Amino acid sequence: MDQNHTDKAVILFDDGSFFEGKAAGIKGTTTGEVCFNTGMTGYQEIFTDPSYFGQILITTNVHVGNYGVKNEDTESERVQISGLVCRNFTNEYSRPMADSELQKYFEENRLVCIYNVDTREMVRNIRDKGAMNCIISSEIFDKDILAKQLAAVPSMEGLELASKVSTTEAYEEGDINADLKVAILDFGIKRNIVRSLAARGCRVKVFPAKTTYDSIVDYQADGYFLSNGPGDPSSMDYAIKNVKLLLETKKPMFGICLGHQILALANDIPTYKMHHGHRGANHPVINLATGRCEITSQNHGFTVNESEVYKYEETIEITHKNLNDNTIEGMRMKNQPAFSVQYHPESNPGPHDSKYLFDDFINLLKQSKNN
Repeated sequence: MDQNHTDKAVILFDDGSFFEGKAAGIKGTTTGEVCFNTGMTGYQEIFTDPSYFGQILITTNVHVGNYGVKNEDTESERVQISGLVCRNFTNEYSRPMADSELQKYFEENRLVCIYNVDTREMVRNIRDKGAMNCIISSEIFDKDILAKQLAAVPSMEGLELASKVSTTEAYEEGDINADLKVAILDFGIKRNIVRSLAARGCRVKVFPAKTTYDSIVDYQADGYFLSNGPGDPSSMDYAIKNVKLLLETKKPMFGICLGHQILALANDIPTYKMHHGHRGANHPVINLATGRCEITSQNHGFTVNESEVYKYEETIEITHKNLNDNTIEGMRMKNQPAFSVQYHPESNPGPHDSKYLFDDFINLLKQSKNN
């Protein structure tokens, strides 16, 4: 089909790169920091991961939409990405259990998408130049107008976004008669984290990101969980303060992704924005205690400052490192039962190499409760 103003879409990057393609989803204009994910499956879980809030996603996998949409395959209540860029977009899906096609799903979630573009060139450009903002439009095609709108988009560095995706009201999940209770600080939690804890016999209460310390401890939990989420961790003064206070209770604590970064900041270890981040389902991580390699799912644009963490060797031990770039992927506190990882052991549809981390947390909870 020939392109015209009803099916045409364009994308402009901060560095001036400009591409024309075809439009999917709704007709409109969207902006955000662009990032790419290298996973070959799980696109619906990625679209609904709150950690992607405020970002435009490029999928390096060529085909998107080929297995449709299933209502159960979501990590939150809605699509969280600001826009999608892909090579091939299709509504013809092969999965019999799918509930609908991708175009309908995008229309319901008001998402702008551009496809039939050279995603390989885009990804190579981001890898060379680093993270940048972009604008997608299927209604405005004038580069000068788009450039003016793009210039007004803030940098992800310094943005506090966790409170924008966090639950607005506390809620509980799991067996009401469970022996173990976990208080979760929701900075943009994925559903499968809650499921993973509930499946291991925990009753959990999920608290809004800005819940007061007193309200959290009133739950009388056996331990605390710090969730994943979007934005710059160093902008979350409220969370850093709460975690510092919660650490004084000496109860077990487990953090994932943004939660890992908040735990570091609560120990006065700084974080920084990465060149272009880690996003995909095939990142190799070494467990320094066992010497084993784990294939992991990752999604982060910030990380713990590896050059600073060594100043805290008396209290902090690095437990995992990324085998691609040697960045810190896990740590634990030596003086109390608190640990964290930068990657996602709860990942769906996989890999599942790191699920043992939830079991480690459960063991800490049991040991602490029995002491």
